[in-house]
Amino acid sequence: MKTDKIWYVTGASKGLGLTLVKKLLATGYKVAATSRNSATLSAAVGAENSENFLPLEVDLINEMSVAESIKKTQEVFGKIDVIVNNAGYGIGGAIEELSQEEIAEAFNINVFGTINVIKYAMPYLRAQRSGYIINISSIAGFAPATGWSIYAAAKHAIIGLSESLADDVRSLGTKVTAIAPGAFRTQFLTKESLVFAKNEIDDYEDVHASHDRFRNMNGTQLGDPEKAAQVMIDLAESENPPVRLYLGSDAYRRAAAKMGTLSSMLEDWKDTSLSTDFN
Repeated sequence: MKTDKIWYVTGASKGLGLTLVKKLLATGYKVAATSRNSATLSAAVGAENSENFLPLEVDLINEMSVAESIKKTQEVFGKIDVIVNNAGYGIGGAIEELSQEEIAEAFNINVFGTINVIKYAMPYLRAQRSGYIINISSIAGFAPATGWSIYAAAKHAIIGLSESLADDVRSLGTKVTAIAPGAFRTQFLTKESLVFAKNEIDDYEDVHASHDRFRNMNGTQLGDPEKAAQVMIDLAESENPPVRLYLGSDAYRRAAAKMGTLSSMLEDWKDTSLSTDFN
């Protein structure tokens, strides 16, 4: 396998991002990886002295921080081929349980950080007329579960963003895929990556029961992060990667069930949909 592509991966100190970076480096790729703390990132990756690894301390909400990190990657490695917007975290709670600060932070990390990276990476990708952007969404962005409305909204935004972006940049030689994973056996269900509304309201029994089910799932998730990382590597080498990809048998089943529901709903309300046209 050729390993001449340069990767830029956000949120690389844990989870799928960390697994991907380790596998890329082990395979021989050059990788720029971001985290809020470069020392933590370097320790997690364990490749401090590798000339193929560029750890970057980046605040994804700060446009200048993002711009500088991408410029640095270009200066050190000479180009950027694959962008992986992996940084994100889960937030659970009914909308009225969540503070405005909690909601804003969820969108900042899950959506606006991704937008910032794309905004400042595209001039480089556009100039070289090639590139590939992988945006990590979630099955929750298409088939959400009870208790995750804000997280689902943020991850739904990533899917919509990716599908339109793919059309915008196709003629410029850049490809885009939104990956919607199911549950993978990473740190995602730990307190470091998953937060809940501080203001719980007793009436939301179904919401809190859903949260408990996810907490109890930790360590038994079906998804293998090593296999997910390999899929991303293979996608980057593909001539025609999908714009949307569900990863994991659980994600596949939830997506299939959701599509069936949407199809039935569309047909059930077809007459109403058509009734609003001018005669």
